[in-house]
Amino acid sequence: MTNSIREIPVSEAFFIIGSNTTENHPVIASMIKKAVIHGGKKLVVADPRKIEMARYADIFLQILPGTNIALLNGLMHVILREGLHDAAYVQTRCEGFEALEQTLQKYTPEYVAGICGLADPDQIVAAARLLAAAKPMALYYCMGITQFKSGVNGVKSVANLQMLLGNLGVAGGGVNPLRGQSNVQGACDMGGLPNVFPAYQPVTNPDARKKFEQAWGVPSLPETPGLTIVESLNAAIDGKVRALYIMGENPVLSDPNQHHVIEALKALDLLIVQDIVLTETAEYAHVVLPSYSFLEKEGTVSNTERRVQLMHRVVEPVGDDREDWWITQALANRLGAQWDYRGAEEIFDEMRGVTPSYAGMTWERLDRELLQWPCPTEGHPGTQFLHKDRFARGLGLLTPIDYTPPAEEVDPEYPMVLTTGRVLEHFHTGTMSRNSRILNEIVPGPYVEIGPNDARNIDVSDGEIVSVSTRRGSLRLKAFISDRPKANVVFIPFHFREAAANVLTIDALDPACKIPEFKVCACKVEKVYPREDVR
Repeated sequence: MTNSIREIPVSEAFFIIGSNTTENHPVIASMIKKAVIHGGKKLVVADPRKIEMARYADIFLQILPGTNIALLNGLMHVILREGLHDAAYVQTRCEGFEALEQTLQKYTPEYVAGICGLADPDQIVAAARLLAAAKPMALYYCMGITQFKSGVNGVKSVANLQMLLGNLGVAGGGVNPLRGQSNVQGACDMGGLPNVFPAYQPVTNPDARKKFEQAWGVPSLPETPGLTIVESLNAAIDGKVRALYIMGENPVLSDPNQHHVIEALKALDLLIVQDIVLTETAEYAHVVLPSYSFLEKEGTVSNTERRVQLMHRVVEPVGDDREDWWITQALANRLGAQWDYRGAEEIFDEMRGVTPSYAGMTWERLDRELLQWPCPTEGHPGTQFLHKDRFARGLGLLTPIDYTPPAEEVDPEYPMVLTTGRVLEHFHTGTMSRNSRILNEIVPGPYVEIGPNDARNIDVSDGEIVSVSTRRGSLRLKAFISDRPKANVVFIPFHFREAAANVLTIDALDPACKIPEFKVCACKVEKVYPREDVR
């Protein structure tokens, strides 16, 4: 996030796109709803499903999955056509305007409505005017923007919109991605990506490599970026990756094309899984290493607004499990690493020593202050919002982006669109939430959400069993008839091992960041047998 959660009351309007905020980030959703209901702030929502936030929206744009970029281009077309952009901001703080303007010319409301499946092009015009009139306007997005083969371009497009409107570098504005898990921001900050060291310092940069060679006391570090998760699994099938060490991740349920994932795990010579319960992935492991749950740990968590929070142990550990850092160090030392960390605070001291954005944070400060990176010195207060006076690169780059269709479009054999996601009651692959009796009573199992007209077309009633098939597999699920999905779109939550949505999803990748296209693929839905025959 460029901005902060506490700025929500300062925003005059909100644009939520590709985020089911209520069910995935309910605290932030509650703050936005409060601002809209009691503060009179404006809200535009774009999503393929009539999510709960749509009830509070001044304008709801129910678009087809995978058409975000077309919609964003359409909004910017109207903004430029009507002279609603912040011309002074663009002139002084941005570059690339002419190229973007040229690309946007063809994205008329009528053209975009046809791509996005919107019946009324005037909705696009009204949304553009509303967003341009309210300043500051905060844009919030989630994996409904990123989990496409055009995911990187989707992120560039939301940045384009906010720069055109002058909403970056101001309190209450910003481009605000809502992270999917509690410490995914911190994992990325600390180099948990295949192409960077901590603080996003590229492994291809000789100066960065030299810095970390000296800090870690090693003669050399690889200059070639590693593989992403999907690439690692592909390489395992090809025999190029022979061992995987998986910590706190459950790719059997969370990664696309489940049959392909399992084939890859079975092809490995060695699979080590480190987790707090025996996950579906751990069932394929040669070695399982039991680790602490978050209440048993000490350390730091970096949240979605770049805030670094200190964690204290709440529950004393039981059994033979260990902290993640202890397990990793013990394994490394058996391979000759000679590490000698004695606790989380010592590790954090090293982290801040090699991570400029964390350099000013100390264990003591984190225990008493709200600190957001970048915090470069111990006297620095932290940074509430980014890009206040200038962008890190100098001028903000407006990037011309053309809409490209999803990797797999509907056809006569697979005439419907499948999208996947989460529900409020369960978290990610259900590793923890499905061990909760209460949560399982509320949402006990998998289902496919289908609109009333689509249900009538295949003669399916609520609760009947249907088959949902793609080119990668087939599932049998209860039908849940709802007015939330757009026509010709079905939704399956991915939490449930007994009917894992990722049996069906496609493993097409974004060429830049290699994220899979979880959010859209072609499917067919067929009635299997009526409700009264279900056993």
